[in-house]
Amino acid sequence: MTFSKTLTSFLAVLACFACFPKANAQVQSKQQVETAVETLKQAMLKPDASILNKLSADELTYGHSSGKIESKKQFVETLVSGASVFKEINLKDQTIQTVGNTAVVRHILEAKTDDPGKGPADVKIGIVLTWVKVKGQWQLLARQAFKVS
Repeated sequence: MTFSKTLTSFLAVLACFACFPKANAQVQSKQQVETAVETLKQAMLKPDASILNKLSADELTYGHSSGKIESKKQFVETLVSGASVFKEINLKDQTIQTVGNTAVVRHILEAKTDDPGKGPADVKIGIVLTWVKVKGQWQLLARQAFKVS
């Protein structure tokens, strides 16, 4: 084998090994985001202000399918006060895409609600979440819901 073929083979193997840490980091990030989404879901079912505040970026914009936009403070207060009550939440067809310290999560949310004054209802909406990693912690920066058929 000539020197150039040996060097080419060595560089090809080296390039493969250089990709492993990046791929592993992406898998870890996706798993961390998936855990954050599940933690958020549980905190919405059993509202806990400290968990909701920890999971939410200060700049959070929480968009509803009606077009209403809430701040972090409004989002947390709506759940903790009982103005919005989730009895059950199921997430379907979830995808997670990470790019550096940002993640985009898409899923269909099917839920049973029982908001005061409205009574029990079934909800099915599409959701897009934008998460950012701040000081090693994934936080929800933006949420937008949209109507699905």
